[in-house]
Amino acid sequence: MTTIRPQRDQMIRAAVMQRPDAIAEVSIHLWEKLARELVSIIGEGGFQSLYNRSLHLVGATFPWLEINSSLPQNSSGFADLKECLAGQDSTNASEASAALLITFIDILALLIGELLTSSILRLAWGDDVLDTVVKELP
Repeated sequence: MTTIRPQRDQMIRAAVMQRPDAIAEVSIHLWEKLARELVSIIGEGGFQSLYNRSLHLVGATFPWLEINSSLPQNSSGFADLKECLAGQDSTNASEASAALLITFIDILALLIGELLTSSILRLAWGDDVLDTVVKELP
């Protein structure tokens, strides 16, 4: 288990940095795909609870990340996140985006386990994102 988290964190950072010129857009794309998979499993309320908790925890490090955390039913609720990320330089935006995703996924892994979390990430983001990072790790 001690090697899974660093690999997962590396994968998330690499996914966020796919296009350094478009951190906000890439981040929202990752969130939308993850939300689509998770809402079908844990429901909108379950996803919202994890998202709100993650925002709260990450907000201590990135206070500019003030987001109306209620997601409307049409899943376009990441507009506030996109706006916050777009208002920052690429370094701050990528660090905050990665921290938010890592925190969310860490909470999810604590609740449902590493194996199921990895399966959900693979469904949401595809093998390419996961495999690219695994190949880059020493």
